[in-house]
This record gives sequence, structure tokens and C-alpha cells, in this order.
Amino acid sequence: METCNAAVITEHNKPLTIQKVKIPDLDPGSLLIKITASTLCGTDVHRWHGPLGDKDSLPIITGHEPCGTVEDIAGERTDIMGAPVKRGDRVVWSYVACGSCYYCSVACQPCICRGRASWGHNRSDQHPYLLGSCAEYMYVPKECLIIKVPEEVTSASAAAAACAYRTVMHGYDRLGAIKSHETVVIQGSGPLGNFATAVAKDHGAKKVLVIGAPANRLEVTKKMGADAVLNLEEVTDEKLRRQWVKDHTDGRGADVVVQVANNMAVPEGLTLLRDGGRYLNIGAGGKANIAVEKLPQQMDIITIRSGEPRHWLQAIDFLASRRKIFPFEEMISKSYKLDQINEAMEAMASYSVVKAVINF
Repeated sequence: METCNAAVITEHNKPLTIQKVKIPDLDPGSLLIKITASTLCGTDVHRWHGPLGDKDSLPIITGHEPCGTVEDIAGERTDIMGAPVKRGDRVVWSYVACGSCYYCSVACQPCICRGRASWGHNRSDQHPYLLGSCAEYMYVPKECLIIKVPEEVTSASAAAAACAYRTVMHGYDRLGAIKSHETVVIQGSGPLGNFATAVAKDHGAKKVLVIGAPANRLEVTKKMGADAVLNLEEVTDEKLRRQWVKDHTDGRGADVVVQVANNMAVPEGLTLLRDGGRYLNIGAGGKANIAVEKLPQQMDIITIRSGEPRHWLQAIDFLASRRKIFPFEEMISKSYKLDQINEAMEAMASYSVVKAVINF
């Protein structure tokens, strides 16, 4: 076997093509994974419409949310818990950080390592070729930490944990404890927003309020634990949305606001926060200006990038241990085959699905 099928972006805003891409020889410590599921993310759509700020160099295999089984290993490997990794194990894996720069070794902030590497934006015509998850196989560099997926977690949910869900876990990790009297407002009802709703509820919030759209996503949001939802498409006046939050918080505003839409939501989100509250900014993309003089007094603002390897583990463990409480599978709203990649990307771009998965 010298090649495999992969969905390749060859030109922005043009249909992706299914191409034969070379399967590389494994470097010491690396793995070859047979992909079982790849969920799609808003970033995949942005790259397709791109180029993004890092000036993607085409052609690239789209996708950065993989789950698969170990096909081959160059040497011996252990997972993040120290257990041996063997062929046939179903796994997800972390991004690459160098481990020796200031951010990795002194600041202990590997997510902003300058040598950091992620997936879904690497050239498919250069070694190691298979660094996008919408492909039959994927190459895993030796620096990645491996997280085994328990039987009770589906491959589709595990794949989503490899991006959206682990980023949410990173956010709540940095946010700290949510107290039993606190109200949390979630800005956004996509995969990030719905998972953030479940985690906020699980962490003990008195009330979880979600502002988002469209209606089909908000129906899933309710099932993920939201106490009340507000449809952006129906309530278009920002003042009315702000009043809705105040009505739910005795006029104060939210104790915590979590932004999981995009940066354009930040100015409004800050107005939903009470003085002394905490603002967790996860959603990326988009631009906005903040009037600094209007910031809530004595507030904390926390920004998030990606996740550390332990956040992959936390997301997988949350899926496994809370599966009887939250209907995680309802966030994976439609399944596609690899040759339906363009249909899946269009569905994500139009918000007609909560999250799409390519099943292999």
C-alpha cells in the first residue's frame, strides 16, 4: 500500500477533490493511524474559503479532528497514562510542542509554543503528506501524546474531542471553579457552545443561559443542559438580549460569560457580564473593537488557544463518564462518506448541521 484517498483543497472556494496521497515511511517513534472518523470544524470551512492569516500553502488535506486505530508504529510507544500502545488501539492524539522553548519549559504554556504544529493546513505533496484527518490514513509525529478511546465513546465524539471539546476543557481549566450561586451565559450554540453548556452545568452552575442560532442548534442546546436559550435570529436587538440576561440575574448580569462564537461577539458579551465577573474568550475568527472604558469593573478576561495534551484526555473522560447525562451523539448531526466531503463542508458553512462527521 503506497497511497490512500484524501480530501484535498487545491483552490480556495472551489470543490475539494479526492486524490491519491502518498503514505510516508515512518520516522522513529511515529505512528500510522487508520482513520475511523473525522469531524468537521468551522476552521475547516474558513480554510476552504481562505486563505487564513497564516497564508495556507495549497494543496492541503482538510480536517484536524481525527479518531482512528493504530495501523503501524515505528518502535515502542506508550499513551499519556504510560500504558503501551499497540496496533489496533483506537486513539486520538495531541498536537506537537517542542518541549524545550521558553513557553514549553519555563512558562509551561505549550499551546503558544513557537514550534507548535497542528493539522489540516500542511501541504499534502510534502513529507509526511498525511497531516489532515479527511483521509483514510494519517501520520502521527513522535512528539504527539496518545490518548486511548474507551469503548463507550464513539469515534465521532472522540474525533470532536480532538479539537472543539478539548478547547472547551482548556477554557474551563483556566476559568477555575464555578460556584453554585453563579449564572453562566454561553455565547454560541455550535459544537463548542453545546459542549460548553454541558460542562458549565456539570461544574455546578446555578443557571446556564445560551444565546445562539439557528433554532435547530438551540434544540440540541436545551438537551445539553441549558436552562434558557435566546435565538439571535428572533431577537436581533442587542439591548433586548442584554435585558434578557439581566432579567435572569436580578439585574446584575452574568457571573461568567463564555464566548464560543467568534471575536465579533466579544463587545456584546462584555456588556452581559456583571461587575467583578469573568469573561472566557474561546471562539476565534472575526474582528471587533472593544471600548476599554466600558469594561466591567474588576473583571477578569481569559483567552484560550487550543489545548494541552491533558485536555484531550479530560474531554475523552468527560464523554465517557457523562454519556448517560448528556446526549453527546446528538451534536454529531449528520454523517458523510469521504466522497461527500463537499456536501459536508457546505452543510457546515450554512449551519444546517451542528457538527458533520466523515465516517470511514
